[in-house]
Amino acid sequence: MTRFGIDALTALRLAEDQVVVAPEHKLVAPSVLRSHAMAHLYESVRRGERTDRDGLVLLERLAGLKIRLLGDRVSRSTAWRIAARLDWPGIGMAEYLAVAKLQADRFVTLDPALAAVADEFVPTAAITELLSR
Repeated sequence: MTRFGIDALTALRLAEDQVVVAPEHKLVAPSVLRSHAMAHLYESVRRGERTDRDGLVLLERLAGLKIRLLGDRVSRSTAWRIAARLDWPGIGMAEYLAVAKLQADRFVTLDPALAAVADEFVPTAAITELLSR
């Protein structure tokens, strides 16, 4: 079994493409994933990139993904230290790296900012590595 940490953009891509994650893989993410994904969807509807109905359908599909969501003390304090080390103005993105560092074997992100620093904290993988074969 391989545990993959994922970010909100990756979760949305999995939901949008209706990807079946290989049964030998497990997904983990911080508890903020749902809020971040919903914010991305809402913003894409506001920009006219998708309809309101399509956004809500994707939100429902997202709820159907089997992702272990974490927000424990150790994850939070690790996120704090990562954000401080990277001198980030906020903590949100550091939460993905913290959960991946503590709970995952690999990290999958479609966010360019996260991808640029992820290797400092956890090995990364392409989204295709999640696919059922």
